[in-house]
Amino acid sequence: MNILCFGDSNTWGYKPDKSGRYDENIRWTGLLQKKLGSGYHIIEEGLCGRTTVFKDELREGRRGLDLIGVTVEMHNPIDLMIIMLGTNDCKTRYRASASVIAKGLDQVIRKARQNASRHFDLLVISPIHLGVGVGDADFDPEFDAASAAVSRNLANEYRKIALQNHAAFLNASDFAAPSVTDREHMDEKGHAALADAIYNKILALQKGLSHVI
Repeated sequence: MNILCFGDSNTWGYKPDKSGRYDENIRWTGLLQKKLGSGYHIIEEGLCGRTTVFKDELREGRRGLDLIGVTVEMHNPIDLMIIMLGTNDCKTRYRASASVIAKGLDQVIRKARQNASRHFDLLVISPIHLGVGVGDADFDPEFDAASAAVSRNLANEYRKIALQNHAAFLNASDFAAPSVTDREHMDEKGHAALADAIYNKILALQKGLSHVI
């Protein structure tokens, strides 16, 4: 079973202390592979800074909509796509509401389906919330208090997108939170908790409970 994980830095495994990337024994994608076993193939497609549809003028290739088509084609056939985007869309430069970000996510999903060689199941994940004070000095000036507020509203909007696309839904913030180190990325505990939640959701999908979100 081929499972494509399309996301941003929290899928890539960015360390909150800025020291690099968590290895496969810590990041949620690697833990998920171990839990599922050899009959499953986790395809990691995480990229730091990735958005749904917004172009980052300072970093090339961050617009998810531009890359999802060729990404799906590279890894066809796909049985399940797990998509977790939206945190970077909350940056101050975009000033996007949760509703607008969700519409961007829907575009990414539709393009993925257009480029797939066959039907695949879909798990939409609303990302963890941005922490209070994420835009403070010595943290990340690309965000502010409004960004954190938008991140807390994503789950409600993403749930609607999941329903529209006949997809399963998971709210990552129900299981994990940003680290106190940078108020933005998951620590080891967060990755482990999210891996457990996704694993259980996949088991539910396989039992035909994909409509239960």
